[in-house]
Amino acid sequence: MANEEGGTGLVPADASVSHGRDVSAGTAVVQRDLAQNPGLPPHRPRTTDLDPKADKRSERGVSLLFYLSIVGSIGAIVSYFALPIVPDDPASVRLNTLFIGLSIALALLSIGIGAVHWGKALMADHEGIDIRHPTRGTDATRERAVEIFREADQESGFNRRKLLRNSLFGAFIAFPLPAIFLFRDLAPADNDPAELLRHTMWEEGVRLTRDPEGTPIKASDVTLGSAFHVIPEGLNETEHKLEEKAKAAVLLMRLKPEDLNVSPGREDWNYQGIVAYSKICTHVGCPVALYEQQTHHLLCPCHQSQFDIKNEAEVIFGPAKRPLPQLPITIDADGYLVARRDFTEPVGPSFWERGEYEQ
Repeated sequence: MANEEGGTGLVPADASVSHGRDVSAGTAVVQRDLAQNPGLPPHRPRTTDLDPKADKRSERGVSLLFYLSIVGSIGAIVSYFALPIVPDDPASVRLNTLFIGLSIALALLSIGIGAVHWGKALMADHEGIDIRHPTRGTDATRERAVEIFREADQESGFNRRKLLRNSLFGAFIAFPLPAIFLFRDLAPADNDPAELLRHTMWEEGVRLTRDPEGTPIKASDVTLGSAFHVIPEGLNETEHKLEEKAKAAVLLMRLKPEDLNVSPGREDWNYQGIVAYSKICTHVGCPVALYEQQTHHLLCPCHQSQFDIKNEAEVIFGPAKRPLPQLPITIDADGYLVARRDFTEPVGPSFWERGEYEQ
């Protein structure tokens, strides 16, 4: 062990330190000099603390930012109506998105910058220490906590600075307003979604054609175990091809007639074991395009819903809640497969608006 003249700063464990602290017998060495609490640095007043005019300028500046946020929120609403999205016009989509996005960004940034500037320039900035207690405090401690909230209110000037408070309230009230108008576009404005999905291009006598060529399909072309991706005849010549295809796409398969379990009223919906079902999954609208020949199951690749073709496409696995709608079919005088009528229920995902069409 080093002696006192060695200057190592360490003393034997059985020695006593000069400041009177007894050394534990189980401690090997102790420090001769304990670290001192440096305390808090000297408080440096801000310009707003020293100059009432600077304080007032900062208050007006923060209020201006909050009012600028209100302008941004209103600007988003104005942009929504002044720059509407025009079908088949990408430029209108860009302008609408650009100005609504910039306006909302202005509203958010103004609130954020104003709040930060308020805290840095106007709220009291004296240093303090808050000793935290892991358990419930005494009644006196809880009363002190309430008092601290009151002091914080006084230091922030929330109730005293009415201009700041009112402009902040205005910004918070105005900011959610654009969302009300944006949410309006989540559904068709002038149409009933259930009615739109209830009617497709299929009607009596419309031929079933191959997707995407559009060539008609004869019943003799559909062999056991085969599957055809089908669209209505004339779909490729329509103005809104993609919209119509999204509703009318069909899968065509052939099973042995004795393998089909047909419910009453659907006896003539298939032709010699050939059946047609909507290709649009009843879960969230993904294309059901995977056909298992041995089990006669249709699989949706998105969320793994499975439909049993032998039992009118009933759901046997997955999140889908109802069978795929069946398209009634027959043949015309030339032997081509044709639709007997349109689907008897809306195609695609189930949703609350289609309740009146449930069968």
